[in-house]
Amino acid sequence: MLVRMTTNAEEPQPRPRRRAPAGAAVLREDVTEAIRAAVFEELAAVGYARMSIEGIARRAGVGKTAVYRRWRSKLHLVLDLVSAIAVQGLPAPDTGSLEGDLRLLYEVTSRALRHPVASQILPDLQAEAARNPDIAEALRKALREGQDGVAKGIVTAAEARGELRPGADHDLALDLISGPLYWRSVVIRNPKLPKGYLATLARATTQALKAL
Repeated sequence: MLVRMTTNAEEPQPRPRRRAPAGAAVLREDVTEAIRAAVFEELAAVGYARMSIEGIARRAGVGKTAVYRRWRSKLHLVLDLVSAIAVQGLPAPDTGSLEGDLRLLYEVTSRALRHPVASQILPDLQAEAARNPDIAEALRKALREGQDGVAKGIVTAAEARGELRPGADHDLALDLISGPLYWRSVVIRNPKLPKGYLATLARATTQALKAL
């Protein structure tokens, strides 16, 4: 009877244990958030063209390496932040009426657009978008998607309540809802709205939507 001898080479070997990544390889969320906040502040202070990784790092209280480990360049950094705006969006109003929903949306949007940082960043990025197609696309997506979901929700709810006829043109509705306030706040940059402007705008937009 033959007995097959097992050599050491044939014995199953234990798998090497995977080492946990060193602390330097873990991206700390608090550092990431500090960098994001610094980008907004730097954009507001100097604009995109003069913004630098050095300035961002200094404002965030970190080294340049911490920024480059997260983003390849200031372009990728800004594109990431602008794209994130689209994901966050605006809270969907639910007041029970179309005019009430529009009024609340305008109040929230107006406060956001009047914020010192936003009032500096948006016009600057719009100007940069004319020269950089990547920024143009990211900004278009952020502005469009950020408002689109909310506007569709308002229109859909109004249709369900019978305030609007079913099947209204949602793209045209979005233009009617978002256009006037954006024009006044971002394009012509009039920071102070006339008294009662938002209420009047909500009422006029309601009538315009009913005419679709």
